[in-house]
Amino acid sequence: MNKSLPWVYLLLAILGAILPWQANLEFMQMNPGGGFNLQAFIQDANINAASRSLNRDLLIAASAFSIWIISEGRKLQIKGWWIALIVSVSISFACGGPLFLYLRERKLIEINSEQDNN
Repeated sequence: MNKSLPWVYLLLAILGAILPWQANLEFMQMNPGGGFNLQAFIQDANINAASRSLNRDLLIAASAFSIWIISEGRKLQIKGWWIALIVSVSISFACGGPLFLYLRERKLIEINSEQDNN
């Protein structure tokens, strides 16, 4: 089992938190009065066919992955799996998805280690 893989996922989770929020902060600075204007964000995010395609793609992928997080988290009894869902909604899916993969890989390493010891 590749023991460096969890760290790759953790790095991606960190980047998934930082990079989308850099863009969010730029968006907030561009708005008069500052702050996060959800209506303007949704409007800007759907400004053309390319952005609508990306939004729909992300929505479907994030929905499917969220269902899998719940199922896999419960099945493998991954501690804190639900945190990945909260992070996906509150920070970004680009952070929550890799965070869950990090937690899952650590659990798989733990399971394999227990099996090797038996």
